Amino acid sequence: MKTSIKAAMSGIALATAVAIATPAIAAVTVGGQPMYQSKNIVQNAVNSADHTTLVAAVKAAGLVETLSGKGPFTVFAPINSAFTALPEGTVETLLKPENKGQLTKVLTYHVVPGRLTFVQLKKMVKKGKGRATLKTAAGGRLTAELNGPNNIVIKDEKGGAANINVYDVLQSNGVIHSVDKVLLPK
Repeated sequence: MKTSIKAAMSGIALATAVAIATPAIAAVTVGGQPMYQSKNIVQNAVNSADHTTLVAAVKAAGLVETLSGKGPFTVFAPINSAFTALPEGTVETLLKPENKGQLTKVLTYHVVPGRLTFVQLKKMVKKGKGRATLKTAAGGRLTAELNGPNNIVIKDEKGGAANINVYDVLQSNGVIHSVDKVLLPK
């Protein structure tokens, strides 16, 4: 009996030591689904109920392979309601095959080369005395500004502004920040 209690106590001690020594990697939940750092941008985005319109647009623009690539990329990913807030018919028009070039320009305007986390963006904004200019994969510019101590607003070249509502969704090939507006290039 003493031996089995001793063995059980040793097992509990070992399990406790392993649990303490092993850091828990909690997946961020977006659109009701966990997003895993081991997956790439596209592999995670397809599982988010909040990004079904974005995923459809990425497929229509032929950007799946690019955004599944090595990167790294920072993606300011508009949620579904951001697309529905556009003027009526805009999304349908952009998804037509003859508008693939325009759709690609809008989507790649949401992509910045490199992996920029909240902390990095905040440092850039502070270094820029309140603003940081980000060059997009489409060749345009986005402006990041602080809106309070823990919120960053992303502004487009037309004066539109998007709040980041989910920060730092880390991916194997970059990071996604979920935004509440579609950003539009000039």
